[in-house]
Amino acid sequence: MQAIIRIENLSKSYADGFQALKNIDLDVFPGEIFALLGPNGAGKTTLINIVCGIVNPGSGRITVDGHDVVRDFRHTRSMIGLVPQELSTDMFETVWSTVSFSRGLFGYRASPQHIERLLRSLSLWDKKDNKIMTLSGGMKRRVLIAKALAHEPRILFLDEPTAGVDVELRKDMWKIVRDLRESGVTIILTTHYIEEAEQMADRVGVINHGEIIRVQEKHELMRELGRKQLVLHLHEPLARVPASLESFELELAASGARLVYTYETRAARTGITALLTELSEAGIRFHDVDTNESSLEEIFVGLVRQEASPDGRTGAGPTQ
Repeated sequence: MQAIIRIENLSKSYADGFQALKNIDLDVFPGEIFALLGPNGAGKTTLINIVCGIVNPGSGRITVDGHDVVRDFRHTRSMIGLVPQELSTDMFETVWSTVSFSRGLFGYRASPQHIERLLRSLSLWDKKDNKIMTLSGGMKRRVLIAKALAHEPRILFLDEPTAGVDVELRKDMWKIVRDLRESGVTIILTTHYIEEAEQMADRVGVINHGEIIRVQEKHELMRELGRKQLVLHLHEPLARVPASLESFELELAASGARLVYTYETRAARTGITALLTELSEAGIRFHDVDTNESSLEEIFVGLVRQEASPDGRTGAGPTQ
């Protein structure tokens, strides 16, 4: 499949010498939800702003549907909708006016039918005549999405779309994003809420210190780098792990009432069978078993820590 966004060898440095991006190579494919994760200052917003034409690239090349974002700025920008982090819009305008004006900025003819459909889909129709200043933070966030979609873009960038939004409204926003993807919109999402990426993304990219350190299909990433835990609920609490079981690196929990065994999901052998045999031989009995699996958040934190370690690399592999 041909990428709808292709980023090749992109770097960006500022006048003070700070290098925000370093040799970024990245493809985003039509109709996917791509989550870009990284700590504060990692380069997420700089990357988005360059693709959207807000910040000039230092070096490298970016194309949107085959069109260069520098040479064909007007064409590529018309294909993109951007929902920024900041709740920046004209507070004294009505919802209807500000969304309609955004459509006109891209040279599109007025379309009251489209604006109505958009506002209804975002649960803003009953607020259409309200001034922006009277809306809650969550409603203002929805207005930003409506503005970004007013000119019917094929690509939508969501930069921290649920920042400052309560849990219930965040789940509503997830549904909106999924519905947009179903309508054919390609979505690039940055977020501090790892749960957001875990719930919605098809692929995940991790950026740190201006470099892409991993890009992978979400389920493959969790399968490859995830860990599982086997939790054994013991009949009798243990004061310590017997010496015969030390090779399994077990942990005692719940005041010795639980024995926790952690293993790699991608390992050729999990060691569970050998562990159960050794437990039987040691006379340790259990009455229940639980399993836990690494979350995307734990994997993300592990990748960033590993990338920052003295040896310096994650072994990230290709980013396509």
